[in-house]
Amino acid sequence: MVRAFLLILAALGAVPAAAAAAAEGDFLVIAHRGASGERPEHTLAAYERAIDQGADYIEPDLVATKDMRLVARHETEIGETTDVGTREEFADRKRSKTIEGRLVTGWFAEDFTLAELRSLRVRERLPGLRPANARFDGLYQIPTFEEIVTLVRAKEAETGRAIGIYPELKHPTWLLQEEGIDTVDLLATALRQADLDDADDRVFVQVFEVGPLQRLNALVDTPLVLLIAVEGGPYDEPAIAWDDLLTPSGLADVADYADGIGPYLGHVLDADGKATALVANAHAVGLAVHPWTLRKENAFLPPALRKGGDAAAPGDLAALVRMVVAAGADGVFTDDPALVLSALGR
Repeated sequence: MVRAFLLILAALGAVPAAAAAAAEGDFLVIAHRGASGERPEHTLAAYERAIDQGADYIEPDLVATKDMRLVARHETEIGETTDVGTREEFADRKRSKTIEGRLVTGWFAEDFTLAELRSLRVRERLPGLRPANARFDGLYQIPTFEEIVTLVRAKEAETGRAIGIYPELKHPTWLLQEEGIDTVDLLATALRQADLDDADDRVFVQVFEVGPLQRLNALVDTPLVLLIAVEGGPYDEPAIAWDDLLTPSGLADVADYADGIGPYLGHVLDADGKATALVANAHAVGLAVHPWTLRKENAFLPPALRKGGDAAAPGDLAALVRMVVAAGADGVFTDDPALVLSALGR
């Protein structure tokens, strides 16, 4: 009844059409690293919680092991999110690497076999902001991509609803050039083996780089998304700036090899929370728009939406959801799918 009412109001111009579409369920809620506002990120527990809350898609970031297995971590460096630093047997694996121009010191997934990684246990990445998540430290392993697919299919059988997977390849050009690991080929193969490589499968593949997406476009029919960072440009195309790709002509070029863009939220909303021209320009060339990332804590919200002075306290996330919907976006990445779904009235 509420959905029908909103659609009638939209037809009359009383509410934005985007708001009616969101209520109708066309607006995608993408669980960023799972329900990572409630469980340590990139664990089967975080993904399952997001699914149980009603998220349309779960988003695993993918890196590779020494023996060429895709696993879910936000970065190739795993010291921040596992107990590897406490394991004496792996002390000699600590090293420094320059990753896309940034010096990083720690332990790296590509220096471990899958069996070695499976001996580790996951830790909360932001314990200061999310102390409740730290209660689960030491309980979970790093999941493989195959395990994530298995979880999704089990939950589909349990719930009777379709659940999407939205994997991101992390640093694919760097891994290929510096470590000899071709994660583009690994993911294309994994998608084919799971029968998730068709255009109508509930899968989006996302990358912050142009070349890997162009390769994937030739290997699979799965919808592809170019991620767009705050500043700079694609690592594999140093002559191109993100600002160039955000122009109407730049977006038209992106549409030659991708089906959507995943921009930083600040590219979609200005400082006052009003829509920029990006969504309209992207839609004009057939690109979907899924901005990132909505989080409940004050630390991640615009000043006007914060409540109190505690960085870890929840602010007005629902207001930010309404702004994104009003901007005409097709979906959003969030650490807190339950709160976003509630704000959407779903």
